[in-house]
Amino acid sequence: MHLEGSCHCGSVKFSVESAEPMPFMRCYCSVCRKTAGTGGYAVNLGADHSTLKITGKRHLRVYQAQIVEGDQVRHSSAQRHFCGKCGTALWLWDPTWPELVHPHAGAIDTPLPAPPANVHIMLGSKASWVPVEGGKGDQRFDAYPDFSLKGWHQRHQ
Repeated sequence: MHLEGSCHCGSVKFSVESAEPMPFMRCYCSVCRKTAGTGGYAVNLGADHSTLKITGKRHLRVYQAQIVEGDQVRHSSAQRHFCGKCGTALWLWDPTWPELVHPHAGAIDTPLPAPPANVHIMLGSKASWVPVEGGKGDQRFDAYPDFSLKGWHQRHQ
């Protein structure tokens, strides 16, 4: 599916091809919640990085989160791209999986298909004020699940 997206002020626009355009996975980790979350979680899609086309690149900024693990601090390999003018979170790209890009569903202008269910991940770091809403059969995980965006879509086609 061809996806078009943009930031709030219109300075950055992008397009990408996605075989996984259904916004089903809600991430409640502190990084997603604070950099792109609206209801206490963020929703990312899966797309083919080689098809990513961008206008307004000069306005792009990248944030790499600091991850605290015990008494160690490291930078995440994930690169969170956002508009430097209005702050809109646009997509995440990680060199660990260079063929993938993960657009934020909230930045997509193309109508997206409704998911048959939601998957709630990283509930172990969910903010206490955030309710976990969704359907009775929604899967819930304290950490990352053992399946990918692609794997979920293959099971739900």
